[in-house]
Amino acid sequence: MNLKRILLSPPHMGGTEQDYIAQAFQDNWIAPVGPHITLFENKLADFIGDNHQVVALQSGTAAIHLGLQLLGVKKNDEVLCQSLTFIASVNPVLYLGAKPIFIGSEKDTWNMCPIALEEAIKNRLKNGIQPKVILIVHLYGMPAKMNEIITVSKKYNIPILEDSAEALGSTYKGKFCGTFGNFGVLSFNGNKIITTSGGGALITHSEHEKKQAIFLATQAKENAPHYEHIQMGYNYRMSNIAASIGLGQLEVLQNHILSRRQNHIYYKQFFNELSGVTLFEEPDTDFVSNHWLNVILLDSYEKREALRMHLEQHNIESRPVWKPMHLQPLFQDCLYFGDGFAEDVFKKGLCLPSGSSLSGEDLNRIKDALVSFFKPFEV
Repeated sequence: MNLKRILLSPPHMGGTEQDYIAQAFQDNWIAPVGPHITLFENKLADFIGDNHQVVALQSGTAAIHLGLQLLGVKKNDEVLCQSLTFIASVNPVLYLGAKPIFIGSEKDTWNMCPIALEEAIKNRLKNGIQPKVILIVHLYGMPAKMNEIITVSKKYNIPILEDSAEALGSTYKGKFCGTFGNFGVLSFNGNKIITTSGGGALITHSEHEKKQAIFLATQAKENAPHYEHIQMGYNYRMSNIAASIGLGQLEVLQNHILSRRQNHIYYKQFFNELSGVTLFEEPDTDFVSNHWLNVILLDSYEKREALRMHLEQHNIESRPVWKPMHLQPLFQDCLYFGDGFAEDVFKKGLCLPSGSSLSGEDLNRIKDALVSFFKPFEV
């Protein structure tokens, strides 16, 4: 078999990225400063709307790190973290010497369970500890139950850092993910809705917060003719070249989102006819996912692995759902509040190819491979 490999979520260029890059080279803006960074931030802020500000950074992880620091997280503080996520959501907690407290997922969106969240807060308060931040995630582009989470946040006066790395363009009750929390985070990694090859952004609610973030992201240099530093900073600013790629990608953002949603409809039509398989989708019309990745739940770990290997034999990439953080060896001593749902999703969940560049031929190949796998089970 010599078939082209179908990837899970590859970069998808729009065609104008090289024009912006050429302009940056022509003007010699080959640095972590330059006009394309400002333009990229402004255009992204225009897309998000509601007078939010955007700080372009080297990664979504850097944005989480800065967000935690701007919310005052320090050594030995406790941060309430969604367990079912990629480790980049949580590592910045460790960067600051703080402690993650893991929260399980509810079954509608697979995101942080508001009931388990409040249980965790009550437990920590009972032990004389006030958690510092609630760090939620919109998993695979699916908005979390923000109304319930915000209610808990306000009740206990704990700010929210919103990891929307996978959710650019997703909305909850008509409002973009990344704009509900005190700060929001986006990622432009190569596998995301749009990419700057690597990169991310911090969403803020004010120009003052944006200036604070840029200050920390550029080595915390004080306003002086020489290099003066009072506090620790970081080399986190996005380069002008990466922002040039981002400008081209923003021109096709809406098309990329539409393509991924169309992929979801394609999968939905197939899996609606099968028993023993559940396609991850919005619980109701309040939730609108960008469907960054399409995910299915099978009825056993063994069947999931069999399907994964079957697709691999057809040169089609698939991947198990993120392994929950409370199951990771790195976090084996951390507290966890929740039931076994996140573990079940990890054991039975499989991510399917979802890129915006999937062709009709690609989708037909995926469908043929799925049919050949599931046909014996339908007899």
